[in-house]
Amino acid sequence: MSIEQTKTEVVPQEGQPRKRMKREDRDREIAKAAVAFFAEVGFDGDTRELARRLGVTQSLIFRYFPNKAALIERVYQEVYVGRWNPYWETIIADRSVPLQDRLVRLYKDYSRVSLTYDWVRIFMFSGLKGEDINTRYLKFLRSRILEPIAIEVRAELGLPTPEELPLKMSEIELAWGINSRIFYLGQRKWIFNVPLDIELDQIIEHTIITYLSGAKTVVPMLIKQD
Repeated sequence: MSIEQTKTEVVPQEGQPRKRMKREDRDREIAKAAVAFFAEVGFDGDTRELARRLGVTQSLIFRYFPNKAALIERVYQEVYVGRWNPYWETIIADRSVPLQDRLVRLYKDYSRVSLTYDWVRIFMFSGLKGEDINTRYLKFLRSRILEPIAIEVRAELGLPTPEELPLKMSEIELAWGINSRIFYLGQRKWIFNVPLDIELDQIIEHTIITYLSGAKTVVPMLIKQD
């Protein structure tokens, strides 16, 4: 698997009459254009320019989204919440499958969603601008993916359950390393314009093997610490 070209263009519509659309269709059109626009220019982008590219008036955009903050919220819902696949959580918990196979399957599928042009660039721009997209998403990611991974590592190693001994921050931090590695690949492609030298699937497999090999040694040590 490779990181595919998934950049969406917002094509200027100047000089063309504005077509009448159903409210729900216009709402989706604006939201889709906002995702592409902010991914390209960041959150300093002016809604007047977005309107120009759409071939509509700025006032029409504000008829659907009362302010820029509401538009950014919709972008978050579209890119991060809307693309979340609950099946990823099911994969992690399926102990009928070896943990290494589960994590490889999870992250191969997750990468198809999270290593796209708009996903990576909006996430970066959000952090630079101080929007709360990063904080909200990472909190969500921790509860849905990282803590469950840490729990499954304990189960794999025959260590105490979280009910017997609460998870430690250091265990969760180890799991963060997987996502940090995966996200860096997206940065290379969509921020630094540096192509990958080997297939993404192979990198993911190596990343999971490395994580689990280290966890077998490190997690028991972490649990013994006061």
